[in-house]
Amino acid sequence: MMRSRLAIAIVALLGAVFPASAASAAAEALSIPRPTGQYAVGRDTLHLVDRKRPDPWVPTADGRELMVSMYYPASTGGSPAPYMTLDEARLLLKGLRLDTRFEAEQLAGVRVNARSGARPIGGRHPLVLLSPGFTLNRATLTTLAEELASKGYVVALVDHAYESYGTAFPGGRTLTCLACEAIERAPSDEAEKKLMAKAAEGRGADLSFVLGELTHWKRWKMVDPRRIGAAGHSLGGNAAAVAMAADRRIRAGVDMDGSFFAPVPRSGLGKRPFLMLGTKAQHSPDTVDTTWPLAWQRLDGWKRWLTVAGSGHFTFIDLPILGGQAGVVDPTAPLSGERSGEITTAYVGAFFDQQLRGEHQPLLDGPSAADPEVEFQNP
Repeated sequence: MMRSRLAIAIVALLGAVFPASAASAAAEALSIPRPTGQYAVGRDTLHLVDRKRPDPWVPTADGRELMVSMYYPASTGGSPAPYMTLDEARLLLKGLRLDTRFEAEQLAGVRVNARSGARPIGGRHPLVLLSPGFTLNRATLTTLAEELASKGYVVALVDHAYESYGTAFPGGRTLTCLACEAIERAPSDEAEKKLMAKAAEGRGADLSFVLGELTHWKRWKMVDPRRIGAAGHSLGGNAAAVAMAADRRIRAGVDMDGSFFAPVPRSGLGKRPFLMLGTKAQHSPDTVDTTWPLAWQRLDGWKRWLTVAGSGHFTFIDLPILGGQAGVVDPTAPLSGERSGEITTAYVGAFFDQQLRGEHQPLLDGPSAADPEVEFQNP
């Protein structure tokens, strides 16, 4: 069923990215690329609990718990921030069945650019909410989060309880993917789709809750509440559309290669802009994911449907970038890790610059000779 195919794809990708023979050599060199913006990047970590809403996977839990990494444009100071905890890395590798081939310390030790507690710059800045792919820790969107922050955005990167192989919470708890178990037990593809839609809807509510709670964040004055966007990878991209449909505060959204298990409403998104960025093989108009053509029809504002040749489902996150540094390319997605990162940050960044800052971006007007991999679809 779908979740099983997704897990197989993850295993295939990481098996290529971190083969046993290359793991030790790659460990010392793996790092998130240096952002291209003018600012240093600061990072805070928030633990938020919505006690008015039960957790969809553990109804007996004391509310819906979230972990949020807050990236922001900074000047100086702070201490080096970690990529993920050792427990998170260990559980991710175990979930992917790579724990006998790859040391958790190698993944946890990926070097990032953000610094914990760095001094923020002044002024008010657009805010982008980010949600990761199903089963994946929020750390896998670090490249995009740091790039946006370096260019003057505040970014709230959210982990959703029980929907990743491992997410650390306060009190020494690391919660595992109970949602995965529920979906694996689904008796049919149709039942599985309904559970994935439930997960997307829950995440959409999570993003709205985070937005409300950020008024209590000590750096809230950095945020311009009139300029808020949402984006995500895979299920997180579907969640961005769900959040927009329910929350008028969110002005623009991006789905990076995520199926719309929870469909865009027939009434559209209130003429607000939306970008669909996906693989050429899976998300061109005549390919297998029929949710994209339906979403395209219902989007009623400025919109773009872009596909990337040579890409795979994980092109839009950190994993191919780290693999490229190790000298390994996934043969099913030959686009290099460097190009994967460049294309993702360029097009997502241009979208938010145009929609939240009002800065016209020629990159979004049509095909570019500088990016021959990117095709503009208009079915």
